[in-house]
Amino acid sequence: MRVFPSLRTRVPDVSGQSHRSRRDLYAAAGAALLVLAAVLVGRHIQFTQHTLFVHWPPVLAEWDPHLGPGTPAALSTALATVAYGPALAGRLPWRAMLAGAWATALAWIVSLALIDGWHQGIAVRLTTHNEYLQVIGRFHDILATLGDFTHHIVRGTPDPWPAHVAGHPPAATLTFVLLDRIGLGGGGWAGMWCVTVGATGCVAVLIAIRALAGETLARRAAPFLVLAPAAVWLGTSADAYFAATAAWAVALLAVALTRRSGWWAAASGLLFGLTCYLSYGLTLFALIGAAVLALGRTGLRERPALLLALLAGLSVFPLVFTLAGFNWWEAYRLLVTRYYQGVGGTRPYGYWVWANLACTVLITGPATAAGLRRTTAALLRHRRSAPVEQGEDAASGTARVRLAVLVSAALFALLVADLSGMSKAETERIWLPFALWLLPACALLPRPRAWLAGQAVLALLLNHLLLTGW
Repeated sequence: MRVFPSLRTRVPDVSGQSHRSRRDLYAAAGAALLVLAAVLVGRHIQFTQHTLFVHWPPVLAEWDPHLGPGTPAALSTALATVAYGPALAGRLPWRAMLAGAWATALAWIVSLALIDGWHQGIAVRLTTHNEYLQVIGRFHDILATLGDFTHHIVRGTPDPWPAHVAGHPPAATLTFVLLDRIGLGGGGWAGMWCVTVGATGCVAVLIAIRALAGETLARRAAPFLVLAPAAVWLGTSADAYFAATAAWAVALLAVALTRRSGWWAAASGLLFGLTCYLSYGLTLFALIGAAVLALGRTGLRERPALLLALLAGLSVFPLVFTLAGFNWWEAYRLLVTRYYQGVGGTRPYGYWVWANLACTVLITGPATAAGLRRTTAALLRHRRSAPVEQGEDAASGTARVRLAVLVSAALFALLVADLSGMSKAETERIWLPFALWLLPACALLPRPRAWLAGQAVLALLLNHLLLTGW
């Protein structure tokens, strides 16, 4: 008689697994409906009121079905990653897996960009009238320009900065100035800098996941970080560079806490400081950093000096830019004025506050929507102290909760950015740094190849049907 309960615990809960899989599909379908609603409502608003200032809402793009020289490479990369990515991510030695993830992500981003051709897809992206390369010649005297930077943010001032230069702290523009100074000038070099550095973002996220939630989940997340629909906008956008910088700041903090290393903590602080001087909105990465500190609190308790090292590193870039004459807080105040002088003051908050989330669906894909459902379920089950799922031991259950905390912190930061009203439209590009930290939710999904295929199809359709721009 005692055999039967034991046998029952070993029988796979097929009905429960099927039920959870259906819920995953419902989540993905709900995300698709959100995108459809944003398209239909957005087209109506744009055609009747002309207040969205995007031609293919909710994304800034033109309807332009086309093929290009990158099409065969993009298809090949997608097929190979779907077919072999999950197995290789599970089998390769850790460092080889990271190198393979970076190389594949780079190939995926570049091949998608080349669907529009080298010129349109990469070489001129950062040379248009709103972009950083337009003002390289105004940085002959870097210190003097930094001291004078805030005097050109608001429209109506002498020689106002182009939109993207005015919309970011000067470290963003200064990066391209320095590239030009070392002989890597022009749109091609600037574009490949953003693509090459941006592709390392997935490696940083994987390192952080391994440190905080274990290697198994990191390996499961790898193919999804590589084959993300976000790659359509990672090539070629300065936000790809910003995303990677922020990702490495978080990753080094996770490593510092798990290895009790003051040097890694200082390096993390240095990159967090740089991140704040690349984009005002990325100060919200403090929320993700706080989640990492909470998850790594054991290391912090054992070596409190890590916090001092982190703060020391964090102070470097603010100190350097302040001494150079740039006032971050004054610049942000002026940016808010500039934002409402332009289309940001006309675009309706009531539409974009939810349509921005539809843009997030497009850059993270249906798999992430399903993964976020699993993330929520893991947190709720942990809060209720419910038993682990069928086939899941306590250790893997804890790892899933830790991953869910990290992903939830990124989602919360994104929602704060959304509610602020300072990101109305173009969030498919602006929110790339947050999107990288939502994608690991896909590690919680069963049948990864099917979900990966959906991610790849979405990216290929977006890049072949739309001509994106910013």
